[in-house]
Amino acid sequence: MKKKPQKNSKRSNTNTLRIIGGDWRSRKLSFVDAQGLRPTPDRVRETLFNWLQGYIYGASCLDLFAGSGILGLEALSRGAAQVDFVEMNKSVVKQLESNLDLLNSKMKVHQQDALYYLQKYKAGNNKGNGYNIIFLDPPYRKNLLEEALEVICDKDNGLADENTLVYLEHESEESFDWDKYGLKVLKQASAGQVRCYLMCFKT
Repeated sequence: MKKKPQKNSKRSNTNTLRIIGGDWRSRKLSFVDAQGLRPTPDRVRETLFNWLQGYIYGASCLDLFAGSGILGLEALSRGAAQVDFVEMNKSVVKQLESNLDLLNSKMKVHQQDALYYLQKYKAGNNKGNGYNIIFLDPPYRKNLLEEALEVICDKDNGLADENTLVYLEHESEESFDWDKYGLKVLKQASAGQVRCYLMCFKT
């Protein structure tokens, strides 16, 4: 007597997220389980892109520590002209590239350490005008936010200019002196254990 095939009880290593606005609204995409990966929730994204109305269309964006890439994907859905995704985890990058293919997007994912990417950009100075919007949501409790801001806010590196907007998230128990980086808070919100800010450079 043949044995019945056993059902695979192994849990899937993928999860789903949803784009909430723009051309790809309601599209569901997969992201992989990875340590420290926590896609920005729908409610927070809705708040963020309400803040960015009037800025996002045609913008050049950097999604640093991209993870699932949901911030950059949401930006593209709402009319951003370009998003550079930077993520180090190979399996996370592979899934993000698959999602971009699914959406017929030609945007590039840089499989690099985020701080290395910033330093390389600084060294090359990119001979451009920098990014219009930078999304900065690093893994928590690794001091990566401060290290990234030190490079981004160096006005000689070509990453940003006086018109660049910086969106960042950090855990609620942390506090930072934004004046140290020459940043001015335009908008802020809290969601659970996370604080969110939209900032510009002081002039």
